[in-house]
Amino acid sequence: MKSCIFCYPELDSSQQVIMENKNCLFLQKEQKILKGSGLIVPKNHKETVFDLNQEEWEDTHDLMLKVKNWLDEEFRPDGYNIGYNCLETGGQHIFHAHMHIIPRFQDEPYAGRGIRHWLKQESNRRIKR
Repeated sequence: MKSCIFCYPELDSSQQVIMENKNCLFLQKEQKILKGSGLIVPKNHKETVFDLNQEEWEDTHDLMLKVKNWLDEEFRPDGYNIGYNCLETGGQHIFHAHMHIIPRFQDEPYAGRGIRHWLKQESNRRIKR
């Protein structure tokens, strides 16, 4: 995947590798709204989270805890949203597995509303076939 910006982070000059371990990177871009947010990606190209092997899972967890400690010191968030989007219908736009880590703050307009808030809206009810 020579054109994958997660396999080759240098292809996107706006993203930085903040930290890494054997199997994973933590990437960030400048964010206007979601300050401190970033992505944990496996170094090997895996399309979705379901494709990660045990070692990649363990390194994802290890890096997630290190990232949390760093974000706690740098940004002092009041909470977090963490998650994966899988496949097109699930909202995945770059088909290389990536965990979103999003610090949340009490003074946000949507504070207290997690990722399920939007999914549970009546407007998201499936169309009956």
